Amino acid sequence: MYENLAAKYRPGNLTEVMGQEPIKQTLQNAVKLGRIAHSSVFYGPRGCGKTTIARILARTLNCHKPKDGVPCGKCPSCVEIAESKSLDVIEIDAASNTKVENVRDVIIENVEFAPSRDKYKVYILDEVHMLSDKAFNALLKTVEEPPKHVVFIMATTEQHKVPLTILSRSQCFRFRPISEPDIIARLKEITTAEKIKTEPEALKLIARAAGGAMRDAISLLDQLTCYGGDEITLAQVQGLLGAASSQIVGELVVRLAEKNIAQGLSMIANAVDSGADPRQLAREIVEYL
Repeated sequence: MYENLAAKYRPGNLTEVMGQEPIKQTLQNAVKLGRIAHSSVFYGPRGCGKTTIARILARTLNCHKPKDGVPCGKCPSCVEIAESKSLDVIEIDAASNTKVENVRDVIIENVEFAPSRDKYKVYILDEVHMLSDKAFNALLKTVEEPPKHVVFIMATTEQHKVPLTILSRSQCFRFRPISEPDIIARLKEITTAEKIKTEPEALKLIARAAGGAMRDAISLLDQLTCYGGDEITLAQVQGLLGAASSQIVGELVVRLAEKNIAQGLSMIANAVDSGADPRQLAREIVEYL
């Protein structure tokens, strides 16, 4: 079965994660010093590495043969966590388990039990802001005083919806959008490994369109490999995104400066008729300015 590029090239340790340097350094030091927080909240925009780093942290904590705080990637624990099969790392999609009954059944009633094999029982709660108020209240006591073998890692794109009672009992890490240079560097690594020829401007446009989300950039690259085969050009990316050429954008900005409304609207109409996405065109004008 075909493995998509985002899954195939998912980072296996913190050094492979692009961006988020302060967070990576803090977590690496915490692991080395044995000072891992019993509860952490990862918040920030989508596709910037929250769940990926949560899984890596779980592997690091439970790896049987870590080296300098880096998981080996080969022991049974590392392999099972990577494949989402570990009994001691429980991933919960809060969007699908919003009710208090779900929290009781999955977490509260099982949290006291020791890990089946590894050192820690790690709960990764994705989109945690989707939990109901009653579910948060039920979770609060467990987060406040968990057993020593339990670690909670909560990820959210909407930190303001997480109760302050939960945030105040957790270490909070703000994830930022991945920079375009970092996204381009990662895309180059993947295209080199996959032996895909790419035009430099094509990768720049993919990174710009991703808006700081590494996952979106790699997914778009994956889509382009189906569209363009073993070679990806700027024209292909523009066609897929509905992006206008830099020449059209430049001329539009000139018409704006000249306050030539008629010609400007005519150029926009022609660009849209040729397949350009109006929202993408607006973003490119802002980027150009």
